[in-house]
Amino acid sequence: MMSAYLSRAGVIAALYFVVTIMFAPISYGLVQVRISEAFTVLAYFEPAAIPGLWLGAMIANVYGGFGPWDIFFGSGLTLVAAWLTWRIRKPALALLPPVVLNGVGIALMLKYILAIPDSAAISYPVAVLMVGGGEAVAVYMIGYPFLVYLLKTKLFVRPEVFQGKLKSRADDQSLNK
Repeated sequence: MMSAYLSRAGVIAALYFVVTIMFAPISYGLVQVRISEAFTVLAYFEPAAIPGLWLGAMIANVYGGFGPWDIFFGSGLTLVAAWLTWRIRKPALALLPPVVLNGVGIALMLKYILAIPDSAAISYPVAVLMVGGGEAVAVYMIGYPFLVYLLKTKLFVRPEVFQGKLKSRADDQSLNK
């Protein structure tokens, strides 16, 4: 059982890393659309996605050029966002943690690393909108249709206990509203 969990986490980490590197020119920086963030929807179904996304982000951030801050802090944001995605029951809301946490956290980190003063044309709120906007594109424009597809095809079915009954997220019709 543990080897299957680790295998799934490893595959998700590898996918995240490869897609990030494939789209490297748009995966790093203040203006970014990290396409691999679409995989954050997997945390909605699969608990192995939580460490998988974290590890994939950590390895990808080694190549990003922002050093230990991005490697550890940026990946830590991914870890927390994936865990929150797993915990939230409604699909559309479950995708908010990566957008909000990365928008707020990565913008703060990049303003610090790039030493952008608030008096510059790019204030912190603008930086949040820039990073969060790119994240929203990846998560909602690419990831959400992927999540809906997975719900319809039942490729990923997560058993869950709600109100004393064992249900699958894919079978819960209230989620598709």
